[in-house]
Amino acid sequence: MLNIVVLAAGQGKRMQSDLPKVLHPLAGKSMLAHVLDNARRLSPSRIVVVVGHGGDQVRQAFAAETDLVFVEQAQQLGTGHAVAQAVPQLQSGADGAGTTLVLYGDVPLVQTASLQNLLQARENGVSLLTENLADPTGYGRIVRDEQGRVLRIVEHKDASEQERAIQEVNTGILAAPTAKLIDWLSRLSNDNAQGEYYLTDIIGMAVADQVPVQAAHAQAAWETLGVNSRLQQAQLERIWQGEQARRLLEQGVTLADPARFDLRGTLQCGRDVFIDVGCVFEGDVVLADGVSIGAHCVVRQASIGAGTRIEAFSHVQQAVVGAEARIGPYARLRPGADIGDSAHVGNFVEIKQSRLGTGSKANHLAYIGDAQIGQRVNIGAGTITCNYDGVNKHRTVIEDDAFIGSDTQLVAPVTVGEGATIGAGTTLTKDAPAGQLSLSRAKQDVVPGWKRPVKKG
Repeated sequence: MLNIVVLAAGQGKRMQSDLPKVLHPLAGKSMLAHVLDNARRLSPSRIVVVVGHGGDQVRQAFAAETDLVFVEQAQQLGTGHAVAQAVPQLQSGADGAGTTLVLYGDVPLVQTASLQNLLQARENGVSLLTENLADPTGYGRIVRDEQGRVLRIVEHKDASEQERAIQEVNTGILAAPTAKLIDWLSRLSNDNAQGEYYLTDIIGMAVADQVPVQAAHAQAAWETLGVNSRLQQAQLERIWQGEQARRLLEQGVTLADPARFDLRGTLQCGRDVFIDVGCVFEGDVVLADGVSIGAHCVVRQASIGAGTRIEAFSHVQQAVVGAEARIGPYARLRPGADIGDSAHVGNFVEIKQSRLGTGSKANHLAYIGDAQIGQRVNIGAGTITCNYDGVNKHRTVIEDDAFIGSDTQLVAPVTVGEGATIGAGTTLTKDAPAGQLSLSRAKQDVVPGWKRPVKKG
């Protein structure tokens, strides 16, 4: 039976923010969300989140996640004190067996594989996640005996000069038998330089109780990096984006510049996908075979069909685009846009809650909202669907093979019949019959002798 305790009570003064530190984003979601996602992959029996500063905000942010138990650390008296607040919520098997894993809400990128290695290293004792640093200043040092066995952890402020020379450091992440952990927590003392109850002191207790202590390493050094400042947050963001770019490159995706790529969610790519510089992907995005994404596009919660090109500076949000389509440059597909195969959406065209059928085109300066557009329809430049009457939205239907002339206003609800033509400059307020020309234009007049005004003075 596995308990996971996540320490998320810190104030994060160096972040200079009213937002609790663990709610600050990394790659599109909060640091705490990263920790919880990786924790859940271990299939724990219980996840306990220890909150303190901004605890109400943290609870609210995860109010919909019913598998979490929140406990409060009213006073921040150290990591040992924080874990002790979770003790009443820890679960054990009928025989008292069980393991508790301690994670940190501001150490967001520890991968599940590294945590699995840590749990396997524990066997029947305690396991620590450690790291070797060229500059270990500020970290607790791992003190070993002559046989290399872990004896204790000494915090930097309490370490001797000899101990400060040790480069193996404690990351704070550990796994321990639940029953023994509860006992050790009850015996912690705050007799140290910081007057805090250190969780790390349980290591010395474990050694004294002849409980084996093992050390494990994360698969990558960046996994154990924490965030205490905006600078560290930015540095970790770039590290993680670089790691995501590396994984995509290994899958065969072409990135024009891996250093200018941002993934804030998940990205599933087919074969021969190309992504130009400065693109941002958010939420769950699927790019099928042969998709090309131009420079500086934002693609959010969308699916793009095979062979489609999204040209530069386009925005695609909660939309579906079929195969062999052409989008942009400077196009905007808003939520509910459904673009058919081989359709074209050109520059400065905005589409919302609308279906653009196979082979249809809206190439220039158009707004299409709440519309059902058939196949092989041409939408002329400057066309808009007038879908909103100030209170309600109304739909426009344009059937197959219709031709909509430039600068047309389609006042919904209205239907354009199959094969109909709407003359340029028309304001359509009634249904247009199939196969015929509909138009409405003011009479053109010429005023004889009229002269343009000239500027006075």
